[in-house]
Amino acid sequence: MAIEEPEYEVMQRAAPFEVRHYRPFIVAETIVDGDMDAASNVGFRRIAGYIFGDNRSVVGAVSPGPQGAANAGSEKIAMTAPVTMEPQESSASQTMAANRWRVHFVLPKSLTMNTVPRPNNAQVNLREVPAKRYAVLSFSGFAGSEKVQSKSAELLAWISAQGFTPVGAPQLARYDPPWQLPFFRRNEILVELSGL
Repeated sequence: MAIEEPEYEVMQRAAPFEVRHYRPFIVAETIVDGDMDAASNVGFRRIAGYIFGDNRSVVGAVSPGPQGAANAGSEKIAMTAPVTMEPQESSASQTMAANRWRVHFVLPKSLTMNTVPRPNNAQVNLREVPAKRYAVLSFSGFAGSEKVQSKSAELLAWISAQGFTPVGAPQLARYDPPWQLPFFRRNEILVELSGL
């Protein structure tokens, strides 16, 4: 069964690099303190809790219950890919050595800010991300902090060579569950570019 991913158009390709234009999307996100691995685990569990039902449906945006009243209970949300991590404090040379991270899932495109269930956990926030342009580097295998740092530097060097202007820190996007064999794993580093 295919898992939904954010919608984008490839504007430029020079494998393993791409420039993509992403359409607007909504994320469920949380800020987590700790190193990359610890923050990934805590952030994933927090957001997974939200999509698996630790939320409340928006009154009026759900189907009527058996007696005709709106059911404002919890709602399961379809799993999407990737899980994305973005450092919130770092130096340009040690991007993945941050101690604070934003972890997010992109929510299914069928949801809007008016219909998306609200998190019960105050540490989970919903945010609408406008259309953006990203440079992307895809790679397989494990996505440990050293490899991610190396791939981030590689992508930033390519961005500079192309004459693009980066916006913000590199983000790590992981598409596969932890039990996936390393050589089948799909990982990406994304850097927002100025302009559309």
